[in-house]
Amino acid sequence: MGNELRVWAMCTSILTITLYHSSTHYSMKEQHVKKVFAQKYNSPFRFFAAPGRINLIGEHTDYNEGFVMPAAIDKRIYLAIAPRETTEVELFSIDFDETVAFDIHQTTDRLPHWAKYPYGVVKEILAAGHAVKGFKAVFGGDIPTGAGLSSSAALESAFATALNTVFNLSINKLTLASIGQLAEHNYAGVRCGIMDQFASIHGKENNVIQLDCRSLAFEHFPLELHEHELLLADTRVKHSLASSAYNQRREECEEGVTILSKLQPGIKNLRDVNPEDVRKHKSLMSKEVFMRCEYVAEENERVKATARALAKGEIDKVGQLLYASHQGLKNKYQVSCRELDLLVDTALKTQGVLGARMMGGGFGGCTLNIVETSSMEKVIKIMTESFQAELGSEPAFYRVNISGGATEM
Repeated sequence: MGNELRVWAMCTSILTITLYHSSTHYSMKEQHVKKVFAQKYNSPFRFFAAPGRINLIGEHTDYNEGFVMPAAIDKRIYLAIAPRETTEVELFSIDFDETVAFDIHQTTDRLPHWAKYPYGVVKEILAAGHAVKGFKAVFGGDIPTGAGLSSSAALESAFATALNTVFNLSINKLTLASIGQLAEHNYAGVRCGIMDQFASIHGKENNVIQLDCRSLAFEHFPLELHEHELLLADTRVKHSLASSAYNQRREECEEGVTILSKLQPGIKNLRDVNPEDVRKHKSLMSKEVFMRCEYVAEENERVKATARALAKGEIDKVGQLLYASHQGLKNKYQVSCRELDLLVDTALKTQGVLGARMMGGGFGGCTLNIVETSSMEKVIKIMTESFQAELGSEPAFYRVNISGGATEM
């Protein structure tokens, strides 16, 4: 549930049904960041990229120590970087057309918000006892804003990977993800889970990751879409009750754990119960607490079922599980909204869509859809017309592919 950093201002002007071919779009962004670095510094550099992420299934289970299934996507932060012999850092954000500078050993609270992410990564690497020096860097990205694709985690992962490589720190991938998470906690003020950074670092092309949010054990599962693709339908709205509702849901889950743990001492989190455990004790909970707990227990089961379906290549079954996840998020966890529901309801009635659900914290953002490639244009047209007729506005659409994690190019 990481904070969504606005990393590429151009994305706000993308036409609703403009869809980029990944390789061409990728090359444009790569070349632009390289060109700007060369113009500003006229020196050799190394080049890195880190992806945003989707979450195939497993929503609101992370802070309940459950299971999630994220994947890295081919929308990225691109970073050109060169080390210095001094302790001075100079960063240029193409997105904000802004430069900041700081000394790695000094503390400052006068940074613009975007700069707190790389600054936090530097500070967390130093706090872990690693030796780094200053550097100069230019970065930009093509991660759509406001769609819940974790651009902040991508930015943290790009810098963590780059500094680890440039200064030969030999930090393992899990620690790099933790450094990004701590940077967000301690410098950006967002108490996110580790899923976003984990996916950005550990991504594998054409694979999703089943992550155990308690032990951080993980397994890659091939996402073999064959004649289908992943389509994000972005409502382009975010309702104001999102943050307060998120906190309330966490409290309701904790209340449920308190009740259940008195009956079964081994229960430390909703991860430790199955749906039947929750239903047996329905009378002891308020209606709201019961629904939250039942949803989380069921969603953990859906993540496991999705892993089994992927292992067998049963993409139709995965689509059904996505629809079931959305119904749980809508009716039991109650974090959907009119715009998200309209997109999913339209998808359910449209031939060529195997599955759809809201993705992310809720009350806006986007839906994730598995769509038959040959039906893509028709599906986009139907969803656009339905949304426009009902709400008077248009969603944005992004076709995404599953990519590898943060790396040097």
